[in-house]
Amino acid sequence: MAGRFEGKVAFVTGGCRGIGKEIALQFAEEGANVAIVDVNEEALMETEREYKEQGYEIYTKVVNVVEPEEVEAAMKEVVDTYGAVDILVNNAGVLRDNMLYKMTDSDWTTVMDVHLRGSFNAARAAQKYMVNNKYGRIINISSISALGNRGQANYSTAKAGLIGFTKTLAIELGKYGITVNAVAPGFIETEMTRKTAERMGVPFEEFAKAGVESIPVGRVGQPEDIANAVAFFADEKASFVNGQVLYVAGGPKD
Repeated sequence: MAGRFEGKVAFVTGGCRGIGKEIALQFAEEGANVAIVDVNEEALMETEREYKEQGYEIYTKVVNVVEPEEVEAAMKEVVDTYGAVDILVNNAGVLRDNMLYKMTDSDWTTVMDVHLRGSFNAARAAQKYMVNNKYGRIINISSISALGNRGQANYSTAKAGLIGFTKTLAIELGKYGITVNAVAPGFIETEMTRKTAERMGVPFEEFAKAGVESIPVGRVGQPEDIANAVAFFADEKASFVNGQVLYVAGGPKD
């Protein structure tokens, strides 16, 4: 039985760890040709090896999403290799958490560049191929931090910006058969959240336990929870779902 993404081409930024890696894997498992770009060459090589062991061939390339020429070159290579870019997932992200009075210019600029400029570069590069094909799915990874979170003035602002970016592209690109939506994760167990606990000097188990107290379903999220939501938006059957933000956080969010 063919997977629901059989013959589709999925391009995932920041796809070799955590949420991005799980998103890319789900696409591969459901039949898509998968392209992953990341700044971490070592992690990319490891991910490619893991895919081959599972019987999947993927495209990988070291790309800094902040640099438009690198993104455009990778996108062209993917189209030349597979014939299209059908699905784009803007997942690449970084954390530079600090209270406002301690936040540096670099803390602010780095987070803005990766999340916002990176997503802009990738979406702009992908849309021309999608417009020509009259088909596309763009999914931006936002966060419940977009609603505000202590110590994350930069990250919260960037993730809120992605929601505005999502809704605007949905309006602009909808007539070309392209939908643009966002997934906003809550507390997800990843290397990034483990590093956050480490920076706070708290064992991850304690950090997670404290987080669970405010999550109605009584558990922290896993990367596959986000991959499932992304797959919903990427499905051909979701063609009338456009410009939406899906909070995957174990409970309602404002």
